[in-house]
Amino acid sequence: MKILMVLTSHEQLGDTGLKTGFWLEEFAAPYYVFKDAGALLTLASPQGGQPPIDPKSTAEESQTEATRRFNDDSATQRAVATTVPLSEIEASDYDALFYPGGHGPLWDLAEDTLSIALIERFLEQGKPVAAVCHAPAVLRHPKGNDGKPVVSGKRVTGFSNSEETAVQLNDVVPFLVEDMLTANGGHYTSADDWMSHVEIDGLLITGQNPASSEATARALIERL
Repeated sequence: MKILMVLTSHEQLGDTGLKTGFWLEEFAAPYYVFKDAGALLTLASPQGGQPPIDPKSTAEESQTEATRRFNDDSATQRAVATTVPLSEIEASDYDALFYPGGHGPLWDLAEDTLSIALIERFLEQGKPVAAVCHAPAVLRHPKGNDGKPVVSGKRVTGFSNSEETAVQLNDVVPFLVEDMLTANGGHYTSADDWMSHVEIDGLLITGQNPASSEATARALIERL
C-alpha cells in the first residue's frame, strides 16, 4: 500500500505580509494513520525540499496528539524537509493520493499543472484521491474523461465559507473552497463549523476542516 502525500510550497498569505503553508495537524494526523496502517509513504511538493508550515498551526492551542508525536519524531521531520519535487512523481507508482490542507494550496497546488495532471491520472487509473480542509482547492481544475470537473455531480466538502469568515481571511484568499466546489458542479455539504465531516463519493474523499483530518485519512485507508 503506497500513498503519496502532496504538500504546498507556498508560504505567503496573500498581501498580508503574514506566512502560511500547510497546516501541521492536517499532515500529522493522516501521516500517522497511514504509517500505523503499514503504508509506504512518499512526500512531495511543487518545489521539493522543506515545505512551509503555517506558523499558526505550531502554536500551543493548535497542538494535538498527532502534532506532538511529529514534534518528537526526527525521522518524519527529515522526511518533510526532503519532499520530492512533483516533477519527479509518477502516478503509476502509488495506490492513493492525499493532500493536507492549510491556506498554501489555494495559491500553488490549485493552479499547479503537474498536480492537476497527477489528480487526473490517479482517477483515470481508478485510484482514490483525498483532500482535507483547504486542500480540496486542488480539485478546482482537474477534469474527467468527459471534460467535466472531477467534482461535478459528486458529494464533496472542504473549508466552509462560514469557517473562512470566522478566521477573517475570506477577503484574503484567492477563492473560497465552498464556492469553487459548488461552481464546479459539486454537491457541497458541511457540518457545523469546526466539527468533523467527511464526504466519500466514488474515488473522491474530502474532509471539511482540521477536525476532519484523521477521519479523512481513515476513510482513504478503508477505500484501499
